[in-house]
Amino acid sequence: MPKKLHWTEAQDLTIRRMRVEGATWDTIAAALGVSRYTAIDRGRRIGALRPPPEAGPLVDDPKREPLPAGHPRSWAVITDGTLLEGSPYPLPCFHR
Repeated sequence: MPKKLHWTEAQDLTIRRMRVEGATWDTIAAALGVSRYTAIDRGRRIGALRPPPEAGPLVDDPKREPLPAGHPRSWAVITDGTLLEGSPYPLPCFHR
């Protein structure tokens, strides 16, 4: 039987923030180190939904934590105008 996850408020805030910013469930799952299904299930339980398409841009909080590596916003800033534009962040591979 799988181990029960004990979710923290910080993880819940990360899920909510990333969903509002338009991150995919795959990206959120990778950031939290859980499976896609686990991220989706938790997101639904806490009501983390994407904003409607007509919603305006969010004002960035200057006191927020730094964005994690591979976050869609920071990755887009790095890759816009290059051959990598529109490509997903290459998740680390731990093969040795």
